[in-house]
Formats: sequence, C-alpha cells, structure tokens
Amino acid sequence: MQVWKFGGTSVGKPERMKSIRQLITEDGKAKIVVLSALSGSTNSLLSISESLLAGQIAEAQTKAQALRSHYDLFLTELYQTEQGLAKGKSIVDKEFAFIDGLIASSPYGTKQEKEMVALGELLSTQIFEAYLQEEGVNSLLLPALDFMVIDEDNEPILKKIEENLGAILAKEPGKQIYITQGFICRNPQGEVDNLKRGGSDYTASLIGGAISAEEVQIWTDIDGMHNNDPRIVKNTFPIRELSFAEAAELAYFGAKILHPSTITPAKLKGVPVRLKNTMEPSAYGTLISEKSTDIEIKAIAAKDNITAIYIHSTRMLNAYGFLKRVFEVFEKYKTPVDMITTSEVSVSVTIDQTTHLDSIMSELREFAELEDPDNDQVIICIVGNFWADKEGIAIKVLNAMKNIPIRMISYGASEHNISLLVDAKHKNESLNALNEGLFF
Repeated sequence: MQVWKFGGTSVGKPERMKSIRQLITEDGKAKIVVLSALSGSTNSLLSISESLLAGQIAEAQTKAQALRSHYDLFLTELYQTEQGLAKGKSIVDKEFAFIDGLIASSPYGTKQEKEMVALGELLSTQIFEAYLQEEGVNSLLLPALDFMVIDEDNEPILKKIEENLGAILAKEPGKQIYITQGFICRNPQGEVDNLKRGGSDYTASLIGGAISAEEVQIWTDIDGMHNNDPRIVKNTFPIRELSFAEAAELAYFGAKILHPSTITPAKLKGVPVRLKNTMEPSAYGTLISEKSTDIEIKAIAAKDNITAIYIHSTRMLNAYGFLKRVFEVFEKYKTPVDMITTSEVSVSVTIDQTTHLDSIMSELREFAELEDPDNDQVIICIVGNFWADKEGIAIKVLNAMKNIPIRMISYGASEHNISLLVDAKHKNESLNALNEGLFF
C-alpha cells in the first residue's frame, strides 16, 4: 500500500479535486490518501477564531457565513448528482452547525480554537470521500482523530499510531482508497490538537512508517525539490534523488517544499518519500530514500530570521567546562542552536527562536562576555556528498562567495552540509552566486 498526500492548493478547487480522483484511482493500487484543508480554509477559520478571542461575535458570524457560502458554491461545482449534492450539503450543514456552536461557546479558548482549525481537514476529507462514493470508487473515510496521537511534548507516538491504525485497517480490509485528514490529532487529554510542525506532510510520513508503506508520495504544485530557490534564482532544476540525510539537511535549512520532521518516521522504517507535481503527474519528481547518488553538490537552501550570538569566556585560556555551561543555558530555555563555531576563548552560535533571547543573554552574562547579537541573518546551506577525503569542495564554495561577506562557516560536522552565515541583505546575491559557481 502507498500513502499519497495532497495539500490545500491541490484540493482547493472542484476541478482539482476531480483530477485527484483520477490520479489516485488510475493505477488500481490500494492507497491511504491524506488531505489538507481546502486552500484558504485554515486562514479563514483562524480569522474567525481571532474575532472570537477578541470578543467580536458578530464579526465571527459574518466571517463564518462567508466561508459557508464558499463551500456551498464548491459543492454545486463538484457533485454531478442530486444524491451526491445532498450528501455534500449534509456534511457542510453538520460541520457549520459545530462552528455555530463554537461561536456561541463561552469562554472561547485554546481548546475551542484547535477544534475550529481542525474543521478545515474534517470538511475537505468528508466532501472528497462523498465525491468518491458518487463516482463509484471503493473507498472509506479513516478519521485521523481515531488513530493519530501525540504525547505531552507534542511528539507523535509512532507505536500507538501503528497499533491504532493497524486495528482499524484490519476491520475494514479490501478498500481501494482510504481517505484521512492531515495535521489533526488528539493530545494526551483526548482533546483535538494538531501536529504543528510539518502538518499534513508529517501525517503522511507517520502513516507511511506505521504501515511500512511501499512509498509515501507528497503531491504539491512544483516538480520536486529544486537545487536552489526558484523564487529567487533563475535556471534551477529539480533533483531526481536525495538520501534521507540530504533531504533532512535541506528541509531543516529552508527548503520550503518539505518540513524536516517529515523525513524522520519514513527514515525509521526505510519508507521512500517521493515529491510529485499535481500539475505534471508524469514528471519524475524527487525520490528520497536510503540511497544517495555520487553527485558532489546537490542543492542549496536558505534559512531566514537567524540571530547570531557571540560569547567570550571570562576565564580566557583553558576554559574547561565553558561550552557545557553555554549549552545548559540554551537547553534550559528549549532553544535549539543551528550553527556553532569556536576558538580557544570564544564561541559563536546561531538561533532561529528568539522568544527567550533576553533571558538567555542575561544568564550567559553571569559567566561570559557578550557582544550585541546580530539579528536578521541568513544561513545558506550547501548540501551534497562531502566525504572527508574529498578535495576542492570548500574552495569551490568560497570562490563562489568571494565578493560576499561571510559571518560564520560550519564545515565537517556532517558529510552532507556546508553552512554559511550572511547578512540578510546578501541572501539573494549569495544564492545566485552559489548557483552560478557550483552548478554552471
């Protein structure tokens, strides 16, 4: 069995939904299909929540009515029969009655907001499954809230997901298509929650790992992962194959097509992940697996909104235990470090979460001297095969960047990653210079 995931733009219009039906049924293979909310729905639901949290009930009702009108029009363009349309309307009636109940609820808080946001996926999957039934497809809806669970740290419990989903599938064998929701889950209290990081892509990978799928396919509106950011750089091209490690590096350091969390469950079970384009289904896309090709330099990504912190030991030479104390501060405030460079008496680190920056700086000053942090920095990540005995890789990178100031360099911690820190004003110039210097 395969797992296919489609995002909001892929199901955002009735004609797109119809084309997905064609895609998932034409090869006759059994699939679990993971859907996001219709494009724009989640933002609308969040906007309704914002009004409710601000106590603006009438405004929330107006927004809900506008969203309902959008769904009503969607239904009339999707279904071909009176029975199909009646089924679609009954689904929308039920879920918008729930929205009305949330609007009337008091107090309206975090629990209600999560229930509100989950309705986007609940609507899209029920509407699509009813359409499949109208088209005579042998399909079944698998409610994600029946099997997708997270722990107290908001981490998915893969073993429990595997047990829950396995039991459900054992009771309902023989279907060609199973439909389920991305993003949503239940927390340890049994309440509706969400996966936060990675969303529906993460759901697909978790399901793929749980059932040891033949393959997980992530369908988007571009033809796989590119060697550089096509929004900034001309002459980019899709990458046909990446290893799990290479894809994880690219995702972590800014490749928008994939969230870094997505790779982990598939990697644990050795399930290949393929990135495909709904606009060009015949295109090969990008295959992510345990294998890697011999190509030295695969791709470049950029991670924005980075802050650099420069820390100097007050004990100067032979500062035993200094790094331990530094990282205990970041651990205390649950703030990940992206890059680190060291000298005999100093350490420079970068972070992308600045919520606790003032507290971190205050505690570091108790045993170290600090420079003012550099905000608005960018990490440029070059990914490929950089084995220890490879020669000439670093010089290629530095030659390409010869006219651009580099604040930090990280090389050698991974066989797949060279990271450079530059000021955000040099981001576009850096990506273009590296593209030209490394690929052409």
